[in-house]
Amino acid sequence: MDMLSKIGRLFQIKTRFEAWLVIYAIALGAVERGRHYLDTYPGWGGWLLALACTGVVFIAGGKLLDSVKSPKPALATGPYRAPLPRRNLNGRNRPTRLPQRRGSESRISRRRD
Repeated sequence: MDMLSKIGRLFQIKTRFEAWLVIYAIALGAVERGRHYLDTYPGWGGWLLALACTGVVFIAGGKLLDSVKSPKPALATGPYRAPLPRRNLNGRNRPTRLPQRRGSESRISRRRD
């Protein structure tokens, strides 16, 4: 099974360059198929089938390019430095708790009308 997985990795599209190569191959096949349709079905029928063949290239190409991860953007290099992360001035990592009231009575029950 290990050998089959190694062979299977050869058929995975990992980079955008490989995706563009596959799209080019699909486009060549689609144009050839469209020429065949124009010869076989003269008139509007052949033209519609040829246009359908070339339209599929756009759909498949978009799906291929969307499925491949794009490279991470490089860090911006310019005259400005990256902003430093903000520090908490009081030195605490989280907000403090509010002081708890003692006793079992609620505020409403302690009211005097």
